[in-house]
Amino acid sequence: MSDALINGLAGAGGGIIAQLLTYPLQTVNTRQQTERDLKREKRKLGTIEHMCQVVKQEGWERLYGGLAPSLAGTAASQGVYYYFYQVFRNQAEAAALARRKKGLGDGTVGMFSSLLVAAFAGSVNVLMTNPIWVIVTRMQTHRKMAKDQPTASDSPSSDSEALVAVEPRPYGTFNTIQEVYDEAGVTGFWKGVIPTLIMVSNPSMQFMLYETMLTKLKKKRALKGSNSVTALETFLLGAVAKLGATVTTYPLLVVKSRLQAKQVTTGDKRHQYKGTLDAIFKMIRYEGLYGFYKGMSTKIVQSVLAAAVLFMIKEELVKGAKLLLSNATSSKIKSKPS
Repeated sequence: MSDALINGLAGAGGGIIAQLLTYPLQTVNTRQQTERDLKREKRKLGTIEHMCQVVKQEGWERLYGGLAPSLAGTAASQGVYYYFYQVFRNQAEAAALARRKKGLGDGTVGMFSSLLVAAFAGSVNVLMTNPIWVIVTRMQTHRKMAKDQPTASDSPSSDSEALVAVEPRPYGTFNTIQEVYDEAGVTGFWKGVIPTLIMVSNPSMQFMLYETMLTKLKKKRALKGSNSVTALETFLLGAVAKLGATVTTYPLLVVKSRLQAKQVTTGDKRHQYKGTLDAIFKMIRYEGLYGFYKGMSTKIVQSVLAAAVLFMIKEELVKGAKLLLSNATSSKIKSKPS
């Protein structure tokens, strides 16, 4: 089994576990990013308060809206990303060794090369998995009507209540796919792909920071005669790397979520986005810089925790897989007749 395949499978496994642990935070964060109801915004609910409100008005299951496609998307995204990351990384390492033989460099992959490797892998991942995340965003932001809440027809003068969706039928994965297709056809599944491609810089920065810190830590350990890194250290390195990347690229994440969420087709035109630039200009005009950082505290907690868990589990799975393969190879060699 190749290193690329091992890393791809380990990344998928780590991503699924991290997703399960942090999904309610992700749902709340997506709702915070896409909130355009001025009445709701003025309440400025904290993360815990927002979660409690969702549970009270819509039930526990809404915190896990879109979980099934999200898990599929996480497995696909992490698997695709880590697979191509390792493929491109191997090519970069081979190129670095070739340069070393010519007397150029020390044979290691530099920070800039690591950034490019992560960017290429991220771009492939985005183009292949964007439709899944459009579906997930729709399901996370879909609201059930609270039982004690009046409908728009009962209170026509209330603009904010008109934005709350009534759920006439189960809003499952296939319902969402049909809705997206009816609205915009096949191209609807690639809404938000431009800011998402730009956001490739997020995992690029994340992995650049992670690889740099990990390499330095291993070098320090090597001086002491050890090259091992503990699971806790991997967890902390992953958390620090993700924190730096998230704070830098968060505004793009908000724009992406706004484009992928169900668009308001009637009423206030401030809520209608024709594309990436239109969304950015309208957010600047009507919401100011604050609009680009809605829900960032929730996102920091969710993404840092998820990334730390993912890195820790992924590294442990890779170690375990390599150990099993090594033991299997040793057993085959011993079992061969002399």
